[in-house]
This record gives sequence, C-alpha cells and structure tokens, in this order.
Amino acid sequence: MNTSELVNRLSQKGIRIWAENEKLNIRSPKGVVTPALRSEIAAHKTAILAFLKQGECQENSLKNGLSLATIGHLIGGTQGMSTRLPIIDARVMAQKVSVTFRPLPKRYKNTRILRFREALKQQLWYQGVRVVAWREATRQFKYTLKIPILGWKTTIQTRTVKTSIDAVIDVERSPSLWSRAKNITAEALYWLYTRTVARGQTLSIPRIAMLIGWAEEHAAKTVEDPTRTQVVMLTDLNPAFTHPQTSYRQKIDLGINALIRTFSEIMIGVSEDQISILNMNLSDSVFATADLNRFVAQSLIPKIFVPIAPLLLNQFELGEYNPQQSGDAGRLVKLGKALAPTGLFPPGFKLSDRIQRRSHRDIVDYLVNGRTGVSYGFVAYIKAPQYVGKPEIDRDEWDSLAPVQGLSPAEVRQNHRGRRYANVRAGHSSDRPSHRFRQIPDIWVVSARSGANKTQLDLNQDVLQIGLTDQLMLQLPEGTDSATDIKPSYDLYVMVAIALSSALYVPHLVKNGAPIVHFHGYPSADWFQANEYWTGAQNPSVPCGTYESGIFNFLGLSSLTNLPSENIQLVSLIEPDHGANFIAPDWEYLVERLIRGCEQGQIELGGKHFRSLAHHCALSTD
Repeated sequence: MNTSELVNRLSQKGIRIWAENEKLNIRSPKGVVTPALRSEIAAHKTAILAFLKQGECQENSLKNGLSLATIGHLIGGTQGMSTRLPIIDARVMAQKVSVTFRPLPKRYKNTRILRFREALKQQLWYQGVRVVAWREATRQFKYTLKIPILGWKTTIQTRTVKTSIDAVIDVERSPSLWSRAKNITAEALYWLYTRTVARGQTLSIPRIAMLIGWAEEHAAKTVEDPTRTQVVMLTDLNPAFTHPQTSYRQKIDLGINALIRTFSEIMIGVSEDQISILNMNLSDSVFATADLNRFVAQSLIPKIFVPIAPLLLNQFELGEYNPQQSGDAGRLVKLGKALAPTGLFPPGFKLSDRIQRRSHRDIVDYLVNGRTGVSYGFVAYIKAPQYVGKPEIDRDEWDSLAPVQGLSPAEVRQNHRGRRYANVRAGHSSDRPSHRFRQIPDIWVVSARSGANKTQLDLNQDVLQIGLTDQLMLQLPEGTDSATDIKPSYDLYVMVAIALSSALYVPHLVKNGAPIVHFHGYPSADWFQANEYWTGAQNPSVPCGTYESGIFNFLGLSSLTNLPSENIQLVSLIEPDHGANFIAPDWEYLVERLIRGCEQGQIELGGKHFRSLAHHCALSTD
C-alpha cells in the first residue's frame, strides 16, 4: 500500500493526522487506533511526513501561478512583509487556534447548553484546536483600585485569560440584583474617575477593565487583551432570529443588541435541532445540530482564527485628493443612489445609541479604532489600472528582469524602472498551463467611508481614495476636519484584491474601470444568466477585514482565467456567513440586474439563498 492510500484509509476511519515541526500528530475517535494500526503508522512515519509536506507545498503553489505568500504581500503592500502567511485551509487554521472554556456558574441547569458545550469541546479537540484547561489558560492577577476624591482604595484579585488564548467560551448568565447593583456602582466610579483623574485622556482597555471589571459578570472582564482574545457566548437560540418572516433589518437589531448585552464577539444559539452563529458581520447562518462537524470546521474556527479588525491609519501612506475633480468619485455617488431601490443597504447606526454604559462605549471605541457608526455593505469603484510601459512581456524579457526583495523570483520580478511583473498562469492549454508575464499595475479604488449611508453619499465627506502600489495609500477629501469620523472600510483588502486579481487574470473587467458592490445577502443560483459567474461558496467563512478575505476574493477571480474575459458580464464572489461581492465592467448593467433580482425575490439580504449556491461550484449559466 502506498502512502496516499494509507493516509486516505486513516481519513476514512475518522483519524486526523498532521505535521508540525517534523512531528506527526494524530487524533481519532476513541478505540479506532488499534495497536496494529499504530505500529503501521509508526513504520511509515517518514513517508507520511513527506507526503503531508508535499501537500502543503502544493497548496502554497496555487493554480494561478502565485503563492499565498506572494498574494498576501501584493494586496497588503509593504505591510505584507511583516504579516503572517495567509492561511486558507480550515484544517490548518484549527491547528493554530487555542481556546478555553470558562467555568460554569454555580447551579447552572440549562441541560441543552450543557450537552452542546461538551459536544463542542470534543469537536474542537477533534478538529485539531488546542483546548486549554481554565487554570492553564489564565493567570492570577492582582491590582489596587483607587478613587482619589472618595479616598476609596481596595485590592482586586482575579484570574485573567492569557494573550496566547484565541477565544474564551462562556455561557450566558442571568444577572442577579446584586450584580446589577455592582454594575451601577462601577459605572458611577468610572464616570468619576474619567472626569477627575483621566480628565478626557483615552484609557486603554486594560485600564478600563481594572476600573469596572470587579463588578462585571461577562467573560470579557477576564480577558487580558480583548484585541487578541474573543469571547464566544453559548445561549438559547432566539427563534425570532431564525424565523423566515423576520426581516434582515430586524435581525440587525436583534443581533447587535444580543452581542452588546453579552459583551461578546461571537454568539452561538442552540436549540434541539439547530445551531445559529452570529458576529458583527450579522452572518445569519443556521446549521443542523447533526451537522456540528461542518459548523465547527467551516464557520466557527475561521471566525476565531481571524477576528474582525479594522485597518489602522498607520498602515497607509496618508494624503488628500479633490473629490470634485474625480470623475470616479462622482460615479460612485451616482452608483450608490442608483442602488437605493434594491433595499440592500440598510441604514447604519451610531454605536453610542446602542451601548448605554460609558465604560463599554469606550472599550468598543478602542476596538473599532474610533469609528462612531456601523453599516452593512460597501460600494466602490475601481479606476482603470495604471501601467508604466508594457502591460505584458514575453519570456525573453521576463528572463532579463531582476528579482524583487522578499518575493520569489519565479513569481515576481522587476525591470530597471522598478515596475514589477507577475508570472501568472492565465489560460491553460490541453496539457499544461500557459504562463503569461503581466505587469502589476498601480491600483486605485474610490470607496465609501466606513459607516456612511451607501445610497446617499456626500461627495465631499463620504468618498475615500485607496491606492495600492508597493504599499497601501489612503487619500481623504481635501479639507477634511480631523474630528470627522472618516475611516476606510473593513473590507479594504477585498477591494484591492478584486481590483488586482481582475487586472492580472480577467483584465477586460477593469480596463475602463469597474464598480464593486457588497451586501450582506446572496442571489439565488437561478438568478445568474449567460456570461455571469459565481465562486467561493465552499470557502471557510472568514470575516471581513483580514488577509484571508482578500485572498479568497483574489483566488475567486483568478479561477476564471480560462474564460474569455471579454464575454464576462458579471462576477459574484461569495463570502459564506458574510455576503456577496459583485463586479461588472458596466455599472448600469450591474445595477439593472441587482434591481431586477430584488424585484423577483431572487436576491435578498440574509442567508436565505446561500444554500442554493453552496450546493454548486463556480459556474456559468450559459
């Protein structure tokens, strides 16, 4: 029996094997690995390790000709040099995740949640997640709390979750009268402290936690670094959230209020036959309880592995531009207005309207980098790619180019003017891939700012200009007030990845510029017409704002390289538990198709139509 057959046989038995630092790791259901089978695995250990390593290399050398490391570097600019290698395999994500379960409250009696909690723990362990005992995952922490004016001083002793833990899993707790009284007292002390001691200074999350944590019941109070460790809350499934008659706008209210109430990043609702998962993406996803394995692997683990996080302004080279002189900015405003009849862009809301406690508002403000509002979806317009010299060269000229520091010379090289070229596999012959050597153009995208009303954009305040050359650039409208909340979209990596991948693999899509539209819903599979395509429904459900979300969109467009790009009318890039992106060479065609799809009930917010897409691979309807 060869190594491939042995590995496949182990997989069929439910045995998971993976390599880590030249060590072979094994996990399996109890009693499956017999002494004879263990001896067989040991005898073939070297061959299995080589086989697994070969598979990892093949995954990193993708069919489009560029590795994950190179794609991550290109869409992240120079920032990508110091960022971890993007990971797109949920199994590999699992092996890099550590979680802990917070001890249950005394006399906790929700048997359904207790059963699910135990099953979840076992499934995480089986998938390869490191499940760490509470004592090992936390450390003793002692601090002195002082309120100068009152002369109040006390020593607080607690346990805090270490920064090495990616998530703490807790159950929702019903607040007692005593806990409510402590919260009121803590909030009053916090109010006093911010006005007498801090005096308007921005407090760090650890400092805020010290001031209020002694009175809190939620798991967030035990987290050492909330930017690193997420809180996952287990609770009873809210039937209103999964009811087919509940509108998406109602679900936004239900979901946001639930996350704020429990101060968690992820909520898992549990009933006898269903599991729902909710985060700030408002994923609107429901799984059968019998499908716990897929729920954990494809939905929960990716969300823990790459949490939602905004790009900080220090990751960009900042500048200004004049929106009045930008035809593309004007086009974006027009695009937003034209999309209003679809109803796909619910109005956003101010965080201050939803979070009543000042201390909690300050924590959230820190986490979202000063963003004051939340909205769902984005609109953007890709400018025509900018080339200097030949957009494409032949093999002889490619061979004469110089390497680029930090990138594989087999994938990217540069000429004497510093223009970079990529070795892409654009189109395939019957027996081998056809290599093309295309210039990596300068990419510019105009985009609605985070939190803006996408269908009523103000040209002078709501439209940003984002550039991607060898680094990321952000240009704000001229004269922008420094106090104005004008931050780039969480989905910025997705925008630049779509623009760059289109230029390299399906250049007809963007040669004259192109709109991108994203909303938190899906079209049905039968909505697509001839020369319209979709891809991505099988991807792990990573949130927005991550390299991985950009990578998946980049790969989705590169997978269409065999198609004559001149014939493509529209492409939808599906993001499980997040929504769908659309790009088309003609913005009026895109708007007309989206409006018609909404009128005919073939496009809706929420996850109603996702199942029809998930049952297929990328496809054309012609």
